[in-house]
Amino acid sequence: MVGSDGRLSVGGCDVVDLAGEFGTPLFVYAETQLRARCREAVAAFPDGAAYATKAFMCIAMARLAYEEGMTLDVATGGEMHVAFAAGVPADRLVFHGNNKSVAELGMALDAGVGRFVIDSFNEIERLEQLVAAGRPKPSVLIRVNPGVEAHTHEYLQTGVHDSKFGISIADGNAAKAIERARVSFDFVGIHAHVGSQVFDVASFEKAVAVLGEFVDPLEIEELSIGGGLGVAYIEGETAPTITEWGEAVWRAVAKAGINAKVTAEPGRAIVAQAAITLYTVGTIKEIPGVRTYVSVDGGMSDNPRPVLYGSGYEAFLPRATNAERPTHIRVVGKHCESGDVVVWDGTVPDSLAVGDILATPVTGAYGHSMGSNYNMVVRPPVVFVRDGRARKVVRRETYDDLLIRDLEAR
Repeated sequence: MVGSDGRLSVGGCDVVDLAGEFGTPLFVYAETQLRARCREAVAAFPDGAAYATKAFMCIAMARLAYEEGMTLDVATGGEMHVAFAAGVPADRLVFHGNNKSVAELGMALDAGVGRFVIDSFNEIERLEQLVAAGRPKPSVLIRVNPGVEAHTHEYLQTGVHDSKFGISIADGNAAKAIERARVSFDFVGIHAHVGSQVFDVASFEKAVAVLGEFVDPLEIEELSIGGGLGVAYIEGETAPTITEWGEAVWRAVAKAGINAKVTAEPGRAIVAQAAITLYTVGTIKEIPGVRTYVSVDGGMSDNPRPVLYGSGYEAFLPRATNAERPTHIRVVGKHCESGDVVVWDGTVPDSLAVGDILATPVTGAYGHSMGSNYNMVVRPPVVFVRDGRARKVVRRETYDDLLIRDLEAR
């Protein structure tokens, strides 16, 4: 909400005041919006909606998603550990990953994880060995590669034939993996994921059409369509809602004649638009005839997406949210890299000054979770806001945290 004075409030909390209270950089999440997106996903996929924790994971988020009726999609032992710390029962977890270790698989089997999504024949062998040694048989889905090219960045395409993910349908290996899984485990279905940041629901419909022919003779219990629904990051972009995504998938499932439970794994669509990141402007460097660089106190350590994918973001001043923004800037971080860019081409009021709080919206996914300590920068805290109250759910790291794993005496 924007007040009459032009200042932005999120969850009933003044954003500039939050920066003053908790410091910057700072991730601010609107808890009400997080809960609403979780509920929308559960309604869109009543057979099962698993929150993809790779998008944003901490104890508070894991607990929130579970409270709102979602299962949790975890891809590593670390994500599993955080989910357990949040009190999420093991049977409410779906275990993903293209290279699960023997230790991770054993940890999940011992805990009683509900679903394993198998990604390779090597994984089948590891699980078979663990079961032969006395571990319980897992309930499994086989991740198949449908050969569908989603319209997204090439690094985000996961359903094409040339991918590190999944077992190909085209070369017959998916059918072989399913046959083996039926013998060795409790085989319940198949999983497919066409990519991430997908704006066109037709990509999911194409995948379902391909899968319909493949699963027809299999009599599966469950079909997981994965996740990957895109969100709008910059002005002019539009994206389907979770509800629209679900409606498209269900239409395609009916058309394909698939008789199975249909589940999904949204992540970005749950959390991305629920958060903004706050920075303090430290340096303004104008290069006449070229551009103006605005350096902030974060950067690629808290949002690597612009560096990895050339992703676009907006920038604005929350003290003057609706003000005209005639000044073009490039927002950069404090790291020792020329590519350390937060916003490639932002616009701000011409009153921008050193010390201002600058906000980048739609940063709830793949910022905190992909963050690093590059240049030994400490990672930011996370604050949930709701009904005028702010609660810190992840503290800011300290310099001493940077030394905690070092073994040499100080």
